Amino acid sequence: MSEPPMTNPTLRAIVGLGNPGAEYEYTRHNAGFWFVDRLADAGRAQFRVESKFQGVVAKVRLGGADLLLLKPATFMNRSGEAAQALASFYKFAPEEILVAHDELDLSPGTARLKRGGGHGGHNGLRSLHQHLGENYARLRLGIGHPGNKDLVHDYVLGRPSQPDLRLIEDALSRSQAALDTLMKQTWDKASQQLHTDPNAVKQPKKTPPEAKA
Repeated sequence: MSEPPMTNPTLRAIVGLGNPGAEYEYTRHNAGFWFVDRLADAGRAQFRVESKFQGVVAKVRLGGADLLLLKPATFMNRSGEAAQALASFYKFAPEEILVAHDELDLSPGTARLKRGGGHGGHNGLRSLHQHLGENYARLRLGIGHPGNKDLVHDYVLGRPSQPDLRLIEDALSRSQAALDTLMKQTWDKASQQLHTDPNAVKQPKKTPPEAKA
């Protein structure tokens, strides 16, 4: 017997993950910031500093509902502190929060919605797990993988190539459209819309040179 379609729980806030400061603005690790910036621009909303939330906040209206957008100013590995402050103040449940973040395991141009699960070694998600638990929703924005775990730190803090940037920007646009569907219809409809894009393929695992026979 198939499971019934997942209806959309009330979405109250979107937290974009990234690092503050001009030196990080265009790095792969800031893909979550890029997404909420797009939402703010589309809604003609301005971010304002909110010290009690350790970040900057904007309010937009989407699908007939108000959404709060948060960009933590805590740096990536303390993102959960800002998200928890927002959730505690407004009494948001983790399920009412969508976190947009960069994803090494997805190719540039791919974006996927996910509910709950592990943090996959992502420092921002690790912090969110510590402060909110694991039941928040995620928008995973593919940035690709450098092929070796020892290269990951410099890779995520580097800028994408122009071809990759174009693919990521396309994924951001499709994610924005899927969010509109999510707000007006169901999680399943939004997921299907986003995941059936031809770019939505998993980043192939690359075998490190030292592990090859």
